[in-house]
This record gives sequence, C-alpha cells and structure tokens, in this order.
Amino acid sequence: MGKIVTKPSTKAKPKLERPKLHKVILVNDDFTPREFVVMILKAEFRMTEEQAYKVMLTAHQRGVCVVAVFTKDVAETKATRATDAGRVKGYPLLFTTEPEE
Repeated sequence: MGKIVTKPSTKAKPKLERPKLHKVILVNDDFTPREFVVMILKAEFRMTEEQAYKVMLTAHQRGVCVVAVFTKDVAETKATRATDAGRVKGYPLLFTTEPEE
C-alpha cells in the first residue's frame, strides 16, 4: 500500500482589486460665467485659483476637460454637487463622470 500524502490546505486569498477610478469631466457651456466655474472648481475640487482657471479655460477651448480622478462614489458625488451648485444659480453647468481606461 502506498503512503497517503496530504498536502497542507492553503486558503485562497481573495484578490484585492484596486477600485476602478473615474474621471470627473467639466463640460463647457456658453452661459455659466467663467468666474463661477472657477469658484466651483476651487470649492468642490480644492483647486488653487490658477489650477481652476486652467481647467475652466481648457474646457472652454476644447469643449470638455478632465477635472480630477477619484473612486466611482467620490467622482459621482463631486460631479453631482458641482452640477447642482450651478443649477441653484440657474446655470447649465455640467460635470459628468466616466471610468478611466
């Protein structure tokens, strides 16, 4: 009779995947004042005046600009809050999110 060899059982470790990141995108419109966009970028995304101005200008020139990258929940919350801030003032300000490639 052959010996029975028992292998030590190894517990399968769950693969911890990093959460998919999402981009927050500022969509340009022709109605929201530039100063207001800069103010929202500074308030919601903690940008400096200079950073906020560059993002606003890029969106103005190209139609859209990536503002920042966060986990999905944070990106969606910030995009919604920033968009809602514009709505309160009657502006069509729009921030969207999309998964990072």
